[in-house]
Amino acid sequence: MNVLLMIIILVSTLLYAQEPISPIPQSIPHDSAKAALGKKLFFDPILSRDYTISCASCHDFSKGGTDAQNVSTGIRQQKGSMNAPTVLNAVFNFNQFWNGRAKNLTEQALGPIHNPVEMGLSPKEAALRLQSDAAYSHSFSKITRRSTVTPDDIAEMIAEYEKTLITPNGKFDRYLKGKAALTPNEAKGYLLFKTLGCISCHNGVNVGGNSYQKMGAIVPIKHSTRIDDRFALTGREQDKNVFKVPTLRNITLTAPYFHDGSTATLEDAITKMSYHNLGVKLTPAEIDSLIAFLNTLTGEIPAQAYP
Repeated sequence: MNVLLMIIILVSTLLYAQEPISPIPQSIPHDSAKAALGKKLFFDPILSRDYTISCASCHDFSKGGTDAQNVSTGIRQQKGSMNAPTVLNAVFNFNQFWNGRAKNLTEQALGPIHNPVEMGLSPKEAALRLQSDAAYSHSFSKITRRSTVTPDDIAEMIAEYEKTLITPNGKFDRYLKGKAALTPNEAKGYLLFKTLGCISCHNGVNVGGNSYQKMGAIVPIKHSTRIDDRFALTGREQDKNVFKVPTLRNITLTAPYFHDGSTATLEDAITKMSYHNLGVKLTPAEIDSLIAFLNTLTGEIPAQAYP
């Protein structure tokens, strides 16, 4: 996360310090030329080995920046092991991927490209493929002032485009700014969200995405060795079932839920998390109010999210 973006988030947090959630800014700094090239790359299957998969294959903006699948499908119809997290507002996450193995969008961008199950093209092969394409070679050289394309160039362009994929002006953001009122049920849901303790993990500008937490902190959940949790990176027993807390922005658009896409509905997701991580069983009325509040976190998907 660059310094200017950190300053914007800090200022927003200070302005709305009375609330644990901050509104998404209207825009964030980015290089428009790099973002335009990144957008082209995002939608182009040229970066997959068999020219069948693009970044947009797993991050469909009509589905909230996800693919609406339990786990994603890569080249040769291979199935991954994790649910595709939304790319919308990903710039606000403190780390990327469910287990946080990439520290920023630039690091994240190359991961799916060289993953043999996803796009299956090594960084070097991806760079050479784009360099040999006359249109791409020209576009890159206009920006980099070089005749060669590097893997870092690819990552930088895609990351710059992803910076633009923010969704401001949700009803809750307008409420925080004094420009909209919550309905009684939405307000009840927000109060429950805070008093139950959901807010302890889901807070800040992205209503999540800023910490690691254990699934099953109160009532344990069986650990699966097939998932990429923090344990897969650290080998520490205490990191089993520990993941980056997902954003709740646009959450009503991004079913199915959790790292493995195992939960089809938001109602079931709330039921499971309240029980396993808060140790409470909610009533149907409480779940309804929480869903009403979560609906207010749906923002405006930007025009540049579409080809």
